[in-house]
Amino acid sequence: MDDTVNASTASMVTIYFDLDGTLTNPKPGITRSIQYALERLSLAVPGEDELTWCIGPPLHASLKKLTGSEELADRALLLYRERFADIGLFENEAYAGIIDTLTTIAATNQRMFVATSKPAVYATRIVDHFGLKPYFERVFGSELDGTRVDKRDLLRYALDQAKVDPASAIMIGDRSHDVVGARTNGMTAIGVLYGYGSEAELRDAGAHHICAAHPELLGHCRA
Repeated sequence: MDDTVNASTASMVTIYFDLDGTLTNPKPGITRSIQYALERLSLAVPGEDELTWCIGPPLHASLKKLTGSEELADRALLLYRERFADIGLFENEAYAGIIDTLTTIAATNQRMFVATSKPAVYATRIVDHFGLKPYFERVFGSELDGTRVDKRDLLRYALDQAKVDPASAIMIGDRSHDVVGARTNGMTAIGVLYGYGSEAELRDAGAHHICAAHPELLGHCRA
């Protein structure tokens, strides 16, 4: 009996999911909130499709590229949050098939967490709003002051808080910083192509596996 339990335990992995571009498609909320901030600052306002590169990476760095200075990026971030906290947060939708994927994984009793560069105060509300909360033990995100916005720092913290061995953990995300964060911390990095990162971006970052759709993830969500 002990051998059976040990074998079962040995086959378990802990799975960390990115949020934007992996669990949900946040394009309208993020891009429109960026447009709002830029307009309020009387700066050039790109179209929504021209701003998709901002989805995933730490937002302040993207705003600095758009505004041209640290000071303007700070102001743009405050304006972004002004709209995002009440409106943009819910201009979002769960990807088709993600509920089925999470349900299948949950049936195996493997531990699942969300790990996102988005501030935890927003990420938690999004996960709850779209009915994803029951699948996850905890949502790990950054702080509003920028603490743990770097995915490497975030995942180090998330692994420590959950007392997880990185060798038995995987990170699933759609951008290079998800992959880099995972590899830096000794985790298996899985990239998904239905989000906002290209296959080249994920491969160049060192993804161990790349999946085109949710069902393909299931084959990698076990040791």
